[in-house]
This record gives sequence, C-alpha cells and structure tokens, in this order.
Amino acid sequence: MTKNSPRILHIFSSLELGGTQRRFVDYIKGSEAGFTHLVYAMDGRYDALKLLPGVEPLFNTQTVIKKGQTLKAVKACRKILKDLRPDLLISYNWGAIEWILANSLFSVCPMVHVQDGFAEDEQSAELSSRRFLRSFAYRFCNKTIVPSKTLETLARKSWHIKKNKLAFIPNGVDLKRFDGATDPEMLARFGITDADKIIGTVAGLRPEKNIGRLIEAFSLVEDSEPTAKLVIVGDGVGVAALKMLAQRVCSAGRVIFTGNISNPEKIIPAFNIFALSSDTEQMPLSVIEAMACSLPVVSTDVGDIRLMVTDENAAYISGREAQPLASNLAHLLAHPQEAQKIGAANREKAFRNYALDRMITQYDTLYKSILKA
Repeated sequence: MTKNSPRILHIFSSLELGGTQRRFVDYIKGSEAGFTHLVYAMDGRYDALKLLPGVEPLFNTQTVIKKGQTLKAVKACRKILKDLRPDLLISYNWGAIEWILANSLFSVCPMVHVQDGFAEDEQSAELSSRRFLRSFAYRFCNKTIVPSKTLETLARKSWHIKKNKLAFIPNGVDLKRFDGATDPEMLARFGITDADKIIGTVAGLRPEKNIGRLIEAFSLVEDSEPTAKLVIVGDGVGVAALKMLAQRVCSAGRVIFTGNISNPEKIIPAFNIFALSSDTEQMPLSVIEAMACSLPVVSTDVGDIRLMVTDENAAYISGREAQPLASNLAHLLAHPQEAQKIGAANREKAFRNYALDRMITQYDTLYKSILKA
C-alpha cells in the first residue's frame, strides 16, 4: 500500500467469525489493488482479525455504537465519517444500516452495501419495517452487492434497486486449499476412523443454522447405518443445547462436536456427505468448500444452494424438515458410487465457477470504478 492509497472503511455489525467475515478475510488477503483497509465492528468484537495480521480495528474493542437507538447511532456514525473522511464506505448487512443512513442525504464519501442474507428474526420472511428502510437507504448507495440470485431478485422487487446500482458477485473460495489430504492426528483426536461413514457440516452454531434439525435427521438414519457418524465443525451460542439434544436422541459417540477449526480443509475431505440444515442461507462458503472436496451435498432448499450444486445433486436439496434430510442422507450412504459421482461433478463445477481470484477481481474492479468516478 502506498501512502496515498485509497482508504476503504468496512463496517460490520460484528467481526465474530462467520461466512461474511471469512469472505472479507480472503478478499483482503488476496487483493492486490493497493487499498488501505479500515475496519469497524459495531459490537466491538474483532475475532476475524486474528486471521489478518496487520489489519487493526478502527477503534479499541470497547468503542461500541449501540443498536436500538437509531437516531443516536446515526449521529455517532456521521461524526466518525466526517472526522475520518474515508474514500469509500462499505457496509455489510442489516447490522450496518445506521452507517448508510449517516452517509445518505449529505454524503461524506461514496458507499457500497453488501447484503449477504438475513438473521434469525427474518428467516421466514423479511420484516416490513426493515424492507421499507432498506428500500429507502440502499438507493443512496453507489452499488448494492449480492452473492445470490435469490437476493438479486429480492433487491429488485422488494427494495426497488435499479439494475445499474445492483451487482451480483458470487462468493469465491481458495479452492487449492482443498486439494490436500486430511490430517490423521486431527481425525484421531476426534475419534474418526477410515471405517466410519461421515456426515459432516461446517457452520456457526446459531439458531438460523438449525443444527438441531440435522441432529434429528441423523437420529433417523443411524440405526440403519451402524458405522455412520455426524461431525459438526463450528461453535456458537447454541452448542450446549445441541450437545444435550444429541445425547438425548442419538447413540453415544455418534455425534462429534469439534468446535471451531481454523483449517477445515484438513477435516472436510474425510466426510462422505456434506449436510446443511439451515432455515436461511444465500450462497454459503461451506457448500463451495464441500464441492471442492468432491462431496455430494444434502441440504434444506434455501437460498441458491440448489443452483450452486450440479444438476445431479439438485435432487438432494429439498424441503425444510428433518425427514427429507434423513431420506436423502440415507440414500446417498446406501449408494456410495452415486455419491462419489455427484461429488466429482460438484468439484468440477466449483473450480469452474467459484474460484477466489475471480471473486476478488470482481470486487476490486467495482471498487476501483466507484473511486475513479
């Protein structure tokens, strides 16, 4: 970065590690555009910055702008923007709406909004009050970026964003990371053997991920597959309740909680099937990672997942209940050759459509065009 490189201010509701934050980390690491990146988390949590040496929080972790007091928060955001005067403001999801409002009517700098999806309180439907505010606020953004076709349609029809202010940029993953083998020591630590048939997932253990649904589905499968195990990679507020559920409905030792793993590429290739049980998703990075590892995907039918996987896999993206998940898991466990064929096709599609460098180029090109204008 040069002394006069454009300064981009990124605003998150939280930098607690999740899909949006992981993509941000990968973008910063891979971009060669020469931007200076400043980061602010509304809740003062900066967990994801542990993966970004050299990138510091804009303020210390005690500097928090409280949610729920919108006018007060907007004023605080406005003051920071006027003092800092970044060259570009980038906000992420609903949690950063105050910053868009602060920069709307009397703009300090150009701005981009990235909408990845919705939290638990909007998993079944968008709240009308938020829909109204989004349709008002997002029109002031130079661009609104969405990673899924589902969101692209919603942005046009619900938020009335004009085509020239909307950008569809699919998520990308460093696919080469998933070319390697598993870590035998890691597998041994979690009691995973070559004889096991592994149904695995990678997710933050938050309510909208509904891992309880996956545990319930596994309980319907385990009796007919005595070597099957469910491996849950991730951590979060729901872990204690999920462990209690697993103890209650599944056999002892059949559900494994690994906690967060910084290098999931060392365990995902050990899976036979990748499973997702979310109530809401858009274009999850974990599905791309699973595809890169030549895995078939069994999932609830949410967001763009059906479009992400190959046509052969699409039949196993269905419903939003435990029973169809269980039926699809049982079928692929009983037909390993079909599962392997689907997995190979998924890997080919991942490398064709979801490479990280392609995504980074699209983001850099868009940011440069806005800065230039």
